[in-house]
Amino acid sequence: MYKLVKPIFFSMDPESAHHTVTGGLKMFSKIWGAKKLLSSLYTYENPNLAREVFGLKFKNPVGLAAGFDKNAEYITDMANFGFGFIEIGTVTPRPQPGNDQPRMFRLIPDKALINRMGFNNQGADVAANRLKHLATEDRKGLLIGGNIGKNKITPNEQAVDDYIYCFNALFDYVDYFVVNVSSPNTPGLRDLQEKEPLKHILNTLEELNKRKLNKKPILLKIAPDLTNSQLDDIVEIVQETGIAGVIATNTTISREGLQSDENLVKEMGGVSGAPLTKRSTEVIRYLSEKSNRSFPIIGVGGIHSAADAIEKLDAGASLVQIYTGFIYVGPALISDICKGIVQAGK
Repeated sequence: MYKLVKPIFFSMDPESAHHTVTGGLKMFSKIWGAKKLLSSLYTYENPNLAREVFGLKFKNPVGLAAGFDKNAEYITDMANFGFGFIEIGTVTPRPQPGNDQPRMFRLIPDKALINRMGFNNQGADVAANRLKHLATEDRKGLLIGGNIGKNKITPNEQAVDDYIYCFNALFDYVDYFVVNVSSPNTPGLRDLQEKEPLKHILNTLEELNKRKLNKKPILLKIAPDLTNSQLDDIVEIVQETGIAGVIATNTTISREGLQSDENLVKEMGGVSGAPLTKRSTEVIRYLSEKSNRSFPIIGVGGIHSAADAIEKLDAGASLVQIYTGFIYVGPALISDICKGIVQAGK
């Protein structure tokens, strides 16, 4: 089915296509029987897919990465495709429009995207309110992650306050948190990956976490462009702060090996998709081996097939996430990965 409509979507600019797809999906889901139809077409269930990671029980290890549903608008709709978990965001304390359009570009020969969205979102309070009113049956057993960031106008010296605000706003409505300091599209954000500012943010959030009745896992999302020395620091920081784990990786600023039109390749922003497959797996393997598997890793970056997902699991990931692969391959990718994992005995 997706192969028939994909050329139509790819004839639009990527951001317009995203809004067309999500808007159309929401309308279609309101038709009687539509949700059951989508679920029957795309959901693959098997008890061998269940995972317990950082104290949470996932019905399967395939999640939707942050960026697709920034404002927690499409959880009910996306649940019908068989995801085990969905990560909303990145959300910031205050609403912000993000960077000027156009800000997303397809690199079709590379099966990739460039985006410089800039944390466009409606704010943490809006997302929290949507999640508050999300019925349990609409979640279909999904776990929900909250990916949190800072507003563009917030100085790095005050960034911790933005993360605190988002943490408190979403705490009652998400199952885990992701601290995003690795997007290349907010000026200066990646500076927060440096050892001291990062430890300050994570230690502050963990102290808040300890005061809650039920602690929530906090993960750190990192860039693929870190050196081995910086990755060593990440391992040390995770172990010192006691956070639950790492998501590896965000988009890359590298343009190495891209085959698409030179003018497109020069566009500012982070690259996602197939060019990231190898590097993200390398980062997963390095972190896993360096830490002696002392913390869980969610693998994301360039997963376009079951083989790609299994490669990340073999490298040390406990769970995987997709986004760009979902756009290029379609919703059948989730069940393909799930079936592949069961067949491989992973």
